[in-house]
Amino acid sequence: MTAARRVIIAITGASGAVYGIRALEMLRQSDDVETHLVISTSAKITIGLETDMTVAEVEALADTVYGSRDIAATISSGSVRTAGMLVAPCSIKTLSAIATSHSADLISRAADVTLKERRPLVLMVRETPFHRGHLRLMDQAAEAGAVIYPPVPAFYNRPATIDDLVDHSVGRALETFGVDIGSVKRWQGG
Repeated sequence: MTAARRVIIAITGASGAVYGIRALEMLRQSDDVETHLVISTSAKITIGLETDMTVAEVEALADTVYGSRDIAATISSGSVRTAGMLVAPCSIKTLSAIATSHSADLISRAADVTLKERRPLVLMVRETPFHRGHLRLMDQAAEAGAVIYPPVPAFYNRPATIDDLVDHSVGRALETFGVDIGSVKRWQGG
């Protein structure tokens, strides 16, 4: 496995744990991708509330799993080469930590390292509506190099199920890391 295909997935406590879970499932289909997973304490609760999976089942989808307080984990160092990091979903609390470089846990530290190393950091911010403080934080994160990617559904592909909506958003987000799952329906014009 080449280091360029190592992708960090972080799942935070915002609603939408399915986005991070689906990213892990999709990446398992790629033999040349190694996943490194961090699940926040709040996300562990959200996984139980929103899905039929246990935290252990979610963790089993990843190649490597870290505790959210393990700031000495390999992914907390820029010397560990990665293709980037996806925070799915990204809570406003996590967005705030990333935007202000407040590395209080492994998710915000790994995100900060991803930014400082000029690697893609994709934040699937899950909140609505946004107030001006949220918008300022997104602007700060984008200014630092993050890709703000709220999971806004596309309808040109005529989704028939919630899974179709999730798959399209996650598939498009994963393209940021050079991963093409092949299931994303493309706009063909009118």
